[in-house]
Amino acid sequence: MFHLRHFLLAAVLLAAVPHPAHPLTELESSQIRRFQDYLRIRTAHPTPDYAGAAAFLLPYAASLGLGTTTLHFTACKSKPLILLTWPGTDPSLPSILLNSHIDSVPAEPEHWIHPPYAAHHDPATGRVYARGAQDDKCLPIQYLEAIRGLRAAGFAPTRTIHVSLVPDEEIGGEDGHEKFVQSDEFRALNVGFMLDEGQASLTDEYRVFYADRLVWKFIVKATGAPGHGSKMFDGAAVGNLMDIIETVAGFREAQFGKVKAGKSGPGEVVSVNPVYMNAGTPSPTGFVMNMQPSEAEVGFDLRLPPTEDIEQIIRRIKEEWAPAHKNLTYELMMKGPVRDVAGRPLVTLTNESNPWWSVFEHAIISSGGKLAKPEILSSTTDARFVRQMGVPALGFSPMINTPILLHDHNEFLEDKVFLRGIEVYQHLIRALSSFKG
Repeated sequence: MFHLRHFLLAAVLLAAVPHPAHPLTELESSQIRRFQDYLRIRTAHPTPDYAGAAAFLLPYAASLGLGTTTLHFTACKSKPLILLTWPGTDPSLPSILLNSHIDSVPAEPEHWIHPPYAAHHDPATGRVYARGAQDDKCLPIQYLEAIRGLRAAGFAPTRTIHVSLVPDEEIGGEDGHEKFVQSDEFRALNVGFMLDEGQASLTDEYRVFYADRLVWKFIVKATGAPGHGSKMFDGAAVGNLMDIIETVAGFREAQFGKVKAGKSGPGEVVSVNPVYMNAGTPSPTGFVMNMQPSEAEVGFDLRLPPTEDIEQIIRRIKEEWAPAHKNLTYELMMKGPVRDVAGRPLVTLTNESNPWWSVFEHAIISSGGKLAKPEILSSTTDARFVRQMGVPALGFSPMINTPILLHDHNEFLEDKVFLRGIEVYQHLIRALSSFKG
């Protein structure tokens, strides 16, 4: 949950603070360079360089002795899904899947202090500035460098470990993880547990996410008799729409109030935000100002915790947010899965009933880390598609004492945080792949 102290801490973290005097080892320097090399590949939409990413990742993984497979779920084969494999000593056991998406969102270079695709490493602060530094191009390098360390130590996993590097997560995952989990190739992996991306933590406690919010969009359209701009009458299209916007705003304020009061986390409430409004009669100079239009519409972004009563929300939309008696119609779009194959909410349990949770928790503790209270992610990740198949999945990115900068200007990750993440993944991979329960 967010409080004023979190915002103050974020402001402090964003200030340029001196980097602790601690020279990097040769291995650490090479790990940072690999991170920078990957960040310099422009995988931002609308034209992500998937071919360039594959050309970097495949030989990198092969040099570590991992098996490599490239899958395609589109006819044009322009969106490769890269699958890396470290075979376990007991392949009959369900495997471990480590996931990361290759793509990233666009950047506006004019708002950055360093070019967003230069992966500038500031020696004074240790920060590596680049689009994707947190979201989430750090993860595959951390996965692979953790595997490098484990192999060098002579570790052999009991369970097979797979790393999936997927396209299009930032635009919904339709040609990426969504098709992957429906494929014969995914079923053949026999996945028992997955780790996917999470978010940075402002404190010294690692954040972990056991669910994502559902992604819905809805559009309300209003019709009514046109009229002179000066006329006051019931049933005007814009008037009806304004009434509904006020109703939705009241619901939104009640939900947001829970977050501001610290009673709920951002992922535990229903968010509903207007994203566009379209009304008015066009004229050569703008809009006709003395005429009330006969049509108007507004679009909302709607996110729901997977534990929410879905039918109740649908009734609310129909009866309160778009009632037919006000000449309103609506279109509701539910993007992605809503329930798993057994009809259950898309959540991964974080208690003793889920043995994977215990293994995860103990691995973090053994690495010297601390865990914050498990959360529902306020946005969405590819983990929802795996949870849809009934496979437990946690969202986790080992970034502590770090401002949350995904999709923001001047996205960065400190070298010491990045390197510490490699150590954490060594503990996690060792523990998860050795679990025999």
